[in-house]
Amino acid sequence: MSAARTWRQFGDGPLSRITSRVYILLVVELLLLLTTLPGLLPLLLLGRDPSNLPLAALFLVPLGPAISAALYALHHQRTDLTDLRPASVFWRGYRANLSGVLRVWVPTLLWLTVLALNLAYRGAVGLPGWWTVPLVLLGVGVTLCAANALVITSLFDFRTRDVLRLAVHFLVRTPGVTVGNALLVAAAAGITAVLSEAVLAIVGSVAVLALLRVSDPMVRLTREEFTR
Repeated sequence: MSAARTWRQFGDGPLSRITSRVYILLVVELLLLLTTLPGLLPLLLLGRDPSNLPLAALFLVPLGPAISAALYALHHQRTDLTDLRPASVFWRGYRANLSGVLRVWVPTLLWLTVLALNLAYRGAVGLPGWWTVPLVLLGVGVTLCAANALVITSLFDFRTRDVLRLAVHFLVRTPGVTVGNALLVAAAAGITAVLSEAVLAIVGSVAVLALLRVSDPMVRLTREEFTR
């Protein structure tokens, strides 16, 4: 009993909690890379020409379920060193959320692809220059709604239409979450533009953890007001 109690105290100490969090992030990062590899490798080889946008969207399809599973794992995994199972929690979340996430993620990619193509070829399709602003704003709105929807559908069991309603609702209800997600999206876009998608993938688990922490107020309100 004494040895078990000593191990339990070790597992609950500050250094142990830090160690366990680092371990969880590393495991989740490896699983993120593994599950996104089928799309990441061809994406890295794809030229940055607007004509490749539909292909880029196709290669990004595996990213949605992978982010969802990472959100699930980081949210549910305990930091006790005596009970670390981030890989099993990740795969449980991946299987449980796969269909729901794809119902949110695939339409989001389609919307963003259409908007990006219209921006890239606005002259060819006859759009006046002032259309740039509303198209960009619409793209930002779709992205922020998708971020909310991704978190909600990863952590809760709602119908897709309810997930989308809540995602839009919390854009206004939790402005701190909206601004935080906008900054995360801007940072991800900046890293991708200046460096590459590979750099962003390497810090994927940290980015997902940041998304989870930024979304804490929305998650708390969802649990308190919509799950009872």
